[in-house]
Amino acid sequence: MKPISVAIAGLGAIGLKVATTIDRGDIPGLTLAAISARDVAKAREKTSGFRSAPKIVPLAELARHADLVMECVPGRHFAEVAEPVIAAGRLFMPLSVGQLLDHMSLVELARSTGARILVPTGALLGLDAVRAVAEGEVSSVTIVTRKPP
Repeated sequence: MKPISVAIAGLGAIGLKVATTIDRGDIPGLTLAAISARDVAKAREKTSGFRSAPKIVPLAELARHADLVMECVPGRHFAEVAEPVIAAGRLFMPLSVGQLLDHMSLVELARSTGARILVPTGALLGLDAVRAVAEGEVSSVTIVTRKPP
């Protein structure tokens, strides 16, 4: 089976961790094709030790280089990443999932282009725990979650 090529929008703490994990081959079936970062020179430096250096392209061009685009940028750039990916009929995985609420038109666009929006579950397991605890009298709940690549 052909590997799924991945492009990552944003090379901050999360994007770099995911890029590094894919480049090392830790997620079978995925290859890192491209990244987009605000500072191209810094992105080149961060990826200089990669086994296969990804292309560094503008946000709007990520969909041209990969089957799946993962969004790891500040919320204000969400639409810049999402719209071209979904318009191109690609797989889109937003990490700023809450931004979908402000951009529900993307769901309809995905229906028309055949794109798929893959929403990672992240901390949803914590919601089950809160619901279970809420059956009794509770004054405070603290949940710490981790979402590995």
